[in-house]
Amino acid sequence: MDLTIRPATVADAAACADIYGYYVRHTHVSFEAEPPDAAEMARRITAYSASHAWLVAEGDPGDVVGFAYGSPYSPREAYRWAVETSVYLEAGRRRTGAGRALYEALLGRLAGRGFRRAVAGLALPNDASRGLHAALGFEEVGTLHRIGWKHGQWHDVLRLQKDLAPGLGAAPPSPV
Repeated sequence: MDLTIRPATVADAAACADIYGYYVRHTHVSFEAEPPDAAEMARRITAYSASHAWLVAEGDPGDVVGFAYGSPYSPREAYRWAVETSVYLEAGRRRTGAGRALYEALLGRLAGRGFRRAVAGLALPNDASRGLHAALGFEEVGTLHRIGWKHGQWHDVLRLQKDLAPGLGAAPPSPV
């Protein structure tokens, strides 16, 4: 399948909410309890596009099949060069290359904006996402044990990170 990766707009909010809603309702990979509606997703798209990046993958024109975004790792000033990353695909789209295409485009965009380190958190078990992150060069840096309760059980969260740009010496200009 041919994919088009492009910046998200608020017009993509309903499609992103539908995709994400599946994960909130039926899986443990998101720790949100209630799926955000299209208005909330539009707010997130606007906020994260301005400060970081939010991309969508289209199969056919107008058919959003996945999204990826960067968001602040932490609000504290010292973390301004670090970004938290996430990717979600329509149910049944794993192993199609869409996740990798979205993530590669996202990481490039974030590096271009001046971010130096990407961080991801994976609720375990999640072999598919773990494999994707490893293939993209993320390194496992630790596990938070039994930190999230969802669907009647505790889940661990694996933390991963990836350098986005060389030269982690002196502080570069703040990201755009």
